[in-house]
Amino acid sequence: MAENQLDIAKQLFENQENIILMYAFNSTGKTRLSVAYKDYSKNKNGGDHAGVYYNAFSEDLFVWENDDENTVLNINYSNLSQFHSFLDVKDIEEKLAIYNPKYKFDFNLDTDPERGIESITFYVDEENKTPIKISRGEERIFVWCFFLALFEVETWVGEQDAHLFIDDPVSSLDEHNIFVTAESIFDLIEASYLKKRIIISTHHIGLFSILFNWLKKGDRSAKYKELTKACILGNKNGNLELKSPSGDVFLYHLHLIQTLAEAQKEQLFKFHIVLLRQVLENIASFLGSARPGFVLSEIGVDDTAKVMDMLNSLSHKNAYQFQINVMSEDEETLFNVVFDKLLAKYNFKF
Repeated sequence: MAENQLDIAKQLFENQENIILMYAFNSTGKTRLSVAYKDYSKNKNGGDHAGVYYNAFSEDLFVWENDDENTVLNINYSNLSQFHSFLDVKDIEEKLAIYNPKYKFDFNLDTDPERGIESITFYVDEENKTPIKISRGEERIFVWCFFLALFEVETWVGEQDAHLFIDDPVSSLDEHNIFVTAESIFDLIEASYLKKRIIISTHHIGLFSILFNWLKKGDRSAKYKELTKACILGNKNGNLELKSPSGDVFLYHLHLIQTLAEAQKEQLFKFHIVLLRQVLENIASFLGSARPGFVLSEIGVDDTAKVMDMLNSLSHKNAYQFQINVMSEDEETLFNVVFDKLLAKYNFKF
């Protein structure tokens, strides 16, 4: 446990921006920081909860009961159970729709309404509804969408309306779903940013970069960028510290490049174009230019204007096709040409 968790929680609490986007490596202390923030904000609110949270403890409420005849996902009783009665299956189906789930589900209600939903039964065949166990990734998507629906329950959120603190909603998701989850978070921000503070922390550089791009540089960023603080949470000698993601001292661009190099060897997804564009922006800024296209010309890419237009188009929020998230052959070719020339020119060590 970091010695200064409460100090960082206080720093976040007193921050002027309404949207805080925070990146941190795993095991830095993000989840513990969300708990420290909860404790600090409760103390400032007379001991009452001031906001709502999604973190590892939220996921831990859902536990499988592995019975051959009646496999269900149990929901442990908590202070949230009283709000389950405001949910129905359609609420969660609406949130799940963008993930294209291959299953259906039913609620199994507790006999005591105050205890809410006792468990969830998943099935594929709507006629006999034979219970199935969905995958770990599907489970985490379901839990995330369950909470997205809960976030809209005014009886809960209306009483604790100061902030939303979302910690690592993609902890167990595969790369296919990063863009989709970013979309769901962006929609949540869009609906809430004028009414409450929204804090998003993640270890996933792709999710961080996509949201950073949409909030600070995208077509609709004008209304968000002055209200958004992006930071990197570090842990140095047992103390947490918040840093800006810009500047060589934080090696942010090297982490992006390492992520892209690994993806190039294994599997490229569309969101990697967003990361590549961000690398170009960082290098352009370091070289004293505001134009990523300047870097393209420096590394020897032909027809830089056309290539930059393609990168911009592929980085656009609305250009993403949820069903087609692996790069096409042409997109891979574009990525490889730019990325290979970038590495050859600057010889980054990572």
